[in-house]
Formats: sequence, C-alpha cells, structure tokens
Amino acid sequence: MPAISEFRRGMAILFKDDIYVITEYQHVKPGKGQAFIKTKLKNVKSGRVIDNTFKLSEKLEAVRLDGKQMQYLYEDPHGFVFMDMTTYDQVTLSSDLIGDDNKFLKEGLEVKVLFHGQVPITMELPTSVDYTVIEAEPAVKGDTAGNLTKMVTIETGAQIQVPPFINAGETIKIDTRNGSYLSRS
Repeated sequence: MPAISEFRRGMAILFKDDIYVITEYQHVKPGKGQAFIKTKLKNVKSGRVIDNTFKLSEKLEAVRLDGKQMQYLYEDPHGFVFMDMTTYDQVTLSSDLIGDDNKFLKEGLEVKVLFHGQVPITMELPTSVDYTVIEAEPAVKGDTAGNLTKMVTIETGAQIQVPPFINAGETIKIDTRNGSYLSRS
C-alpha cells in the first residue's frame, strides 16, 4: 500500500471500489494544520474525472498496471486505435480515457499503453516529441527583448507558445507533460 506522499502522475489506485488513475496531484502545506494532497482522479471505466483531497496519513491500495509499447494508428468513431508492434494486435481506447493527451497524438507515435489484466486502461505519451509547425505568425522585427512568445499550431492541431523566431515548416520539440516548447529539432 503506497502512502499518499508517494503519489505520482499515471499511478493507478483503488478508491471507492473502483480503479482510478491519478492525472494531477499537488502537495499542499498550509501555514496552519496538516499537509495534504489535492488530486484529480480519472475513473478508468467511465472516464469521469473527480477532484479529491487526501490526508498524508491515509493509505490506499495501488493497482498494478502492465505497460506495453504500442504505436498510435488512427482515430475512429469508437476511439483511438493502437497496435502492438510485436504481435500486431490492435486495441482501442476511448477518448474519455485519453483525455487531453489526444492533442499530442500523431500517427506512428510510440506510446506506452497500460493494461489491467487484458483490459487497456490508459496510455502514456513519451516525455518529449518532435512536431512540425504548420502555422506560425511572422515575428515582428525588433521584438527580441524580454521573454516574448507567440502561438503556433503544430501538425496535430494543438496550439503551443514558442519563441518568436520559430516559423512554419520547422520541427520543434515539445514537453508532452505540460505542452511547453523545449527546443528546435
């Protein structure tokens, strides 16, 4: 049984007789009183996200998830289709289980799909991925002072804040955990 202080993003827990995946957590230490953990938990069956606060003294049961490297193929009306690259088996994850990570899925991307037994639960993106910029506003000459950024659209349709020197057609590296620009590739 993991302690509440051992929570991490992507961890699966048994909570209220259901399996939940921790999508966000924040350790809070108020000026007065005991520290606690604020979380967003995603129900793996329904895809519903709930907010919950845990005291550090609480104990929960961790659920073991097995991960497989799979390749994202395409999106269809039933969800997102992934293929096991060794057996060529395909699994479909609903958009509820993928959540906001769908904005970083591109065809051919290798991800880790997590299973509980034989049931696919969720997927984990690589920490950083290279994307091509398809739309970018032109930089204004002389706008180089300070920490300026501009909005660009990458090949998946997601919009990202980047430095003003990035142009359409360039390849950039994105941190998929928070959607931030890392570097030019």
